[in-house]
Amino acid sequence: MASSEMRAHRRINLDHAEAMRLLGSVSLGRIVFTRQALPTVRPVNHVLDDGDIVIRTHEGAALTSHAQLGDGAGVVVAYEADVIDPDTHLGWSVVVTGYAQLVTDPAELGRIRGLLQPWAPLEAVDQAVRIRPELVTGVLLTEAGGAGRTTG
Repeated sequence: MASSEMRAHRRINLDHAEAMRLLGSVSLGRIVFTRQALPTVRPVNHVLDDGDIVIRTHEGAALTSHAQLGDGAGVVVAYEADVIDPDTHLGWSVVVTGYAQLVTDPAELGRIRGLLQPWAPLEAVDQAVRIRPELVTGVLLTEAGGAGRTTG
């Protein structure tokens, strides 16, 4: 649709429960963390586990090193996922800010390995990082006057 034909949009803030439901409806997101004092973004796949976001990574990954070195609370990260139609610009976006910790318990790591298959070859992706949400925000982008339904 040409920009001159774009319809008016409405932005609706999502509550915590709806934002987390939408986040759980997709498997792809982006993790944002600090590397050498600068923000770094990586696309990753995820699964929700007991209200937390869990991703798989490898031992040498920058995020793994930071999550391992963080204090008991972990390191602060942001996690974003969305479904936005490239033509209409309608959809939703959720951003979670929280603490990431490396999963070190062998039983928990084994359970997570069964829940989430990594994109990379399995032998390379042997670590997991758990993100405990502290701040959850989300927006629904819909047509002005639309019903405001969420998909996902």
